Amino acid sequence: MTAALGASPGDLLLFVADARLDVACRSLGAVRTVLGEPLIKGREMEFAFAWVREFPLFEPTDNGGWAPAHHIFSMPLDEHVELLESDPGRVHAQLYDLVCNGVELASGSIRIHRRDIQERVMKVIGLSIEEAESRFGFLLEAFQYGAPPHGGIAPGLDRLIMVMTGRRSIRDVIAFPKTQSATSLMDGCPAEVDERDVRDLHLKITAE
Repeated sequence: MTAALGASPGDLLLFVADARLDVACRSLGAVRTVLGEPLIKGREMEFAFAWVREFPLFEPTDNGGWAPAHHIFSMPLDEHVELLESDPGRVHAQLYDLVCNGVELASGSIRIHRRDIQERVMKVIGLSIEEAESRFGFLLEAFQYGAPPHGGIAPGLDRLIMVMTGRRSIRDVIAFPKTQSATSLMDGCPAEVDERDVRDLHLKITAE
């Protein structure tokens, strides 16, 4: 165990176990945050950047199936495409996050641009060919016309400003912050929906 983890005398190794992977991961994340706080005390304005990449493409569900860990449109690593049917849990995707001081500042991915790979990914999460055509036929058809490899990244400028100014809440740096109950004190929303808008959008509102 010590050799596998590269631990040395005096190191602390922490383990967590749960029937659900997401619970175990969130628990370890909370422990990491608590243990890390004393280490950065007095150094809050030092910026430590890191790239986190190649996330798992799938995560197990409670009923023994697979669900997308992020979404179903991220391209698997080239060397993992052959594992889609045989071992989905080992498939990692071309995903990447930019992190600074533990805060995710930007997130992106290389997207699937081939119909055959997209259909295989959909099949892993339990979508039949008919369901895939019904829900995403427009996308699958577009791939047949030669979609190029493509991707991108989306930065969160408000998060960047929060880190740069040493704030602990994003509400401190956005123009119209909402309360924890999603109420905007600046403009009073949410507000009543106009009856005409409801009709135009063919919506039906039922009382709880």
